[in-house]
Amino acid sequence: METLYKNFNLFDGKTAQIQKDAWFIVDDKSGEIIKLGFKDAPDAEHIVDLQQKYVMPGLINSHVHLMMNAITNKLNYLSEAEVTFTALNNLKEALQAGVTYVRDCGCAFDVDIKLRRLQEEGQLGGTEIVPSGRPMSITGGHADFTEGLDGETTWGNIVDSPDEMRHAVRREFKLGAKNIKIMVTGGVMSATDKIDDVELSMPELETVVEEAHNKHMTVAAHAEGAKGIHEAIVAGVDSIEHGCLITDDDIELIKQKGIYLTPTVIATYSIPAYGEGKLPDYMIEKAKGFKEQFYARMKVAIPAGVKLSFGTDAGTPFNRFGDIPKELELLTDVGATNEEALLSATKNSSHLLGIDDKYGSLETGKIADFLVLDDDPIADIKAVQQADKAVYKKGVKVF
Repeated sequence: METLYKNFNLFDGKTAQIQKDAWFIVDDKSGEIIKLGFKDAPDAEHIVDLQQKYVMPGLINSHVHLMMNAITNKLNYLSEAEVTFTALNNLKEALQAGVTYVRDCGCAFDVDIKLRRLQEEGQLGGTEIVPSGRPMSITGGHADFTEGLDGETTWGNIVDSPDEMRHAVRREFKLGAKNIKIMVTGGVMSATDKIDDVELSMPELETVVEEAHNKHMTVAAHAEGAKGIHEAIVAGVDSIEHGCLITDDDIELIKQKGIYLTPTVIATYSIPAYGEGKLPDYMIEKAKGFKEQFYARMKVAIPAGVKLSFGTDAGTPFNRFGDIPKELELLTDVGATNEEALLSATKNSSHLLGIDDKYGSLETGKIADFLVLDDDPIADIKAVQQADKAVYKKGVKVF
């Protein structure tokens, strides 16, 4: 069976404009768009009139943590059952918010890989996952916590040499990771380090990039301090996550190398906004201490034309999966236009995740993951935050 969707205004995720009087036909079995046009829609057995509302691709979030509960903030001594339960709840919350694809950037017990396998087998629907498995961290680094019940670290792969890095990357590859997450610097949530600590050596960085790229995997680098950002760019990672204190020279270098920048503005926004008296003092102080510098650097980097990808670090404290569309608004606060913010969450992130053959834009031959909004998202970026927006996954209305 085929379904015709007609009478809507289209933001297709490829170009920064609204196209009026659009229609497309979806193959109900494959979930693909098989025809798309404008004005005079053809006849069809099953027709959905969208009454001049606004249609855009589902959001693609390139940086989430499915294992994390943003409200309880429990990270230590988690069981695999708890991680899986939290991940499934987060996937549902993300889908309702309009997020149809995510890249998990570090998950205990490799639960993201296991859930992705269920999706590939057709046993789990909803928001799809590009998995990274367990991230790479030095001893005492940004991912050296989340102990299991047996006292062993279950989140980060602890690597303290190039050889250990190579082995850990190969292990994640064997399990089914499609991306490798590396902790290049310290971060806000780790108690033992500072955000500008450099936590991986150049030989370790060169090893992870070589090993991952040899196996058709990407490398996402958690990098907040300037030196760590620079070394990750030089090593040739695929994306800089956060990039808080990026220098002018490295803005030019990241552009030359075509590396994506994923600011995750909401992660820094949420901790001081909602965490007073609820989070450890070190988290509040770290976030407050560099928030203004971070915003200032983004206001230089984004207008300079870096390749902007969309990610929120969802799952971190008070950074709920349901709040993901807020990041679009926050990106415009730090220098992005509405169009640039929307393209970061569609075309750009699909390219970074390597899924742009079928996702990230609405056109013939691609999957019909789309949102139906009351208002124009280019005119008002907050339109995507609509609580009761319709969400379609593979042509099926799921919310």
